[in-house]
Amino acid sequence: MKLDAPTLVTVTIFVMVVMGGLYLLSWSQARRTLALGFLGTAQIVGAAAVVLFGLRGHIPDWISIGFANAAMLLAFGLIWAGARSFEGRRVTGWQTGAGAALWLAACLVPPFYASLGARVILASAVAGLYCALAARTLWHHRGERLPSRTPAAILLASEGLMAWARIPATLVLPAPPVGTPTDPFWVAVLCFIALLYTVAVAVLFMAMAKERLEAEQRHAAETDPLTGIANRRALAGEARRILAAGPAALLLFDLDHFKRVNDTFGHAVGDAVLVGFCAAARQVLPAGAAFGRLGGEEFACLLPGAGPGEAGSIAETVRHAVAGMRPDLVPGLAVTVSVGVARSLGVAKSGGVAKSAGEPGSGDFEALLALADRALYEAKAQGRDRVVVAGPGLRQVA
Repeated sequence: MKLDAPTLVTVTIFVMVVMGGLYLLSWSQARRTLALGFLGTAQIVGAAAVVLFGLRGHIPDWISIGFANAAMLLAFGLIWAGARSFEGRRVTGWQTGAGAALWLAACLVPPFYASLGARVILASAVAGLYCALAARTLWHHRGERLPSRTPAAILLASEGLMAWARIPATLVLPAPPVGTPTDPFWVAVLCFIALLYTVAVAVLFMAMAKERLEAEQRHAAETDPLTGIANRRALAGEARRILAAGPAALLLFDLDHFKRVNDTFGHAVGDAVLVGFCAAARQVLPAGAAFGRLGGEEFACLLPGAGPGEAGSIAETVRHAVAGMRPDLVPGLAVTVSVGVARSLGVAKSGGVAKSAGEPGSGDFEALLALADRALYEAKAQGRDRVVVAGPGLRQVA
């Protein structure tokens, strides 16, 4: 198949401008995602560089060589800036423009400017370095799981390797594959490669932005907006997963006389009490506990593998932590909590059919919640500010 260089140059410019416009349009609708702005600008600057490359022989060489390569290296710098911004890292102007500045400074040295091979080596080294840095930035992320992140990092790394591959080729081949008007084949090849990478990188970065937005929306849908812990829906989902894996204990918390707090001190103080309770509880709850707000002043915590004694002890620790809260700015305010504890014995299997392993608990969150609620009711009936464990006859933790 014959590659037509002028057509590919035109198509490459058109695609880069369109992709840049899509990036910038997406950024205008989500200004918080600054990475899209960097990447959109990179595409536009890269398209301008390709235009200048294409005008070689029709415009002065200091423009088609000097400024064209500087623009292209600036585009690669902006891609790295976009990757850093996407990962929440600081972006500086000198990092973004260092490659272009180095190129322009080198072009002021006559022996360098006169050497085709030297120009190819420097431009390829800087472009490959920017791609490698962008790939490394995406690869060493901060724990956020996005399906498109790994392919994007691999793609950028391969682009960097292809740029670096031009360096040994320049040193070995008698006619360096630089893409000048005298070698249209290499012009076509380089434009075709640039076209593929432009589209692929754009698609993957757009996909990552979409995946992050979906993850944030999912997190918002599963988080209580006041306290920042899991809401009832998210807690129920996590509880079912834990209960399906084995026995667990459920702690059901109810802040004592919370309506009186709202009526006496106002809803702002009531909200602060809820937030303070969550902070106090999270400090003493063990790792792996599923903690969430059921609604109002009711909270629940599932403890995987905990027995009645251990669960009761943890509940007592939380109760003491809450009782130790000192809202000094609100004289006369005391906060206590009542706790009901119930334990699931897990689900046993017989003949491939799941069966209840015993009382209490059949692995069902709502059933376990009802048992804990009975214990909580008993704690309130006994005077509040105490822990009661569900079981035959119910019992209060000493």
